[in-house]
Amino acid sequence: MILPPPEWRFEPGLTDYPHAVAAMEARVAAIQAGTAGEQLWLVEHPPLYTAGTSATPLDLLRPDDFPVYATGRGGKHTYHGPGQRVVYVMLDLDARGRDIRRFVGALEAWVIAALAEHGIAGRVIAGKVGVWVDTPAGAAKIAAIGVRVRRWVSYHGLAINVAPDLSHFGGIVPCGLAEPVTSMAALGHDVGLAGIDAALAATLPAMLAALAGDSHHGA
Repeated sequence: MILPPPEWRFEPGLTDYPHAVAAMEARVAAIQAGTAGEQLWLVEHPPLYTAGTSATPLDLLRPDDFPVYATGRGGKHTYHGPGQRVVYVMLDLDARGRDIRRFVGALEAWVIAALAEHGIAGRVIAGKVGVWVDTPAGAAKIAAIGVRVRRWVSYHGLAINVAPDLSHFGGIVPCGLAEPVTSMAALGHDVGLAGIDAALAATLPAMLAALAGDSHHGA
């Protein structure tokens, strides 16, 4: 079965996090009911921390810096804020293949392909989820992935550091990992959110093909 491409929704301004979660849950329910199609929702949040299902309080170093939201996605603590492109990925994995590992791998490969559009070489690290780049100081994380799947419909998604205030990550141990974080701007690629959005759109067909099993990138 050939599925139509997901709806591409862009949200201007800063989106309240609880509102985003409520909207995602409503869309997931509608996809499950067959009353709405798949959606890729591009947002930007005000500064905040989220705690995934594997979060530990010890990784929240400065809990008073920004609001902290417990969330149902996988993973530990993450930061969201201005200058970071968050993509909420609401796809019907029942129709696209019930393979969560392949799904996460497809998201990683999508980010890597989008970064490559701007001359940045992203890569994965075995045993970890997300996308890293090599810097003179060593590997640094440039994108986080945290998803949840409910009755084979996905939500939450990925976050790419385009030009956020990297000091804001200092209030947490990002994703519970010791590696530093970086951004496209810190690497000398100040393309703005519009630049990464265009790259994500250009590389979306390859991501959907990977999800269908036409190619494979392990998580």
